[in-house]
Amino acid sequence: MSSAGEIAVGLPGRPQVSQSEFITANTYLMAPPLAPEIALHLAEESLPIWSKTEDELAALGLADPYWAFAWSGGQALARYILDHPATVAGRRVVDLGSGSGLAAIAAKRAGAQRVLAADTDPVAASAIDINAKANGVDIDVACADLIAADEPLTTDVLLLGDVFYDTALAALLIDFASSVASSGAVVLAGDPQRAYFPLDRFERLARYSVPVTRELEDAEIKSSLVWRLVQGSH
Repeated sequence: MSSAGEIAVGLPGRPQVSQSEFITANTYLMAPPLAPEIALHLAEESLPIWSKTEDELAALGLADPYWAFAWSGGQALARYILDHPATVAGRRVVDLGSGSGLAAIAAKRAGAQRVLAADTDPVAASAIDINAKANGVDIDVACADLIAADEPLTTDVLLLGDVFYDTALAALLIDFASSVASSGAVVLAGDPQRAYFPLDRFERLARYSVPVTRELEDAEIKSSLVWRLVQGSH
């Protein structure tokens, strides 16, 4: 299993810890509601990471800890993959903006030949490593911006779990996904129809009711869908 190297986390003048130590100290190993077959290191409301502000996280050298939560779109995508293993079985899979690694782990559990989980946050890369080991699966991990990479991405399946949360990012994602799909790849997205999700570019495959926390979402049950990119639809 490959991943970015560990860096120290901590405030100046205080003992520093590794990313792995930070993750395990600020999470519990638990199963996301929609994918109980998978165990992830996730944060609960009772853990200090919930109360840290952006400034406090920045002082620790950390980005917002998106990796510490099982987002509804990612849960829906993982559930779909586990229920429809033929979608990924024997194929190369890339999980872009992987976060906790939930969809990537689901793909490997469903029989994917090779899985690459990519995230721009180095702590997320460490979390994916830890979570993959907790589930006994072998996943390649890249702390990298694949969208900005010089080389085109070659894969059979591209997974996008709850990543359309910003206008500019959504535009970059749909262009990137369309480019990947033009080489014959299947592009699957898990998304609860957030404001920036390009509905006109996707067809719906499945809908799930996902239990979530009110700390993250606007309801305790979030309706989340799995979508497939349709080439040529604008």
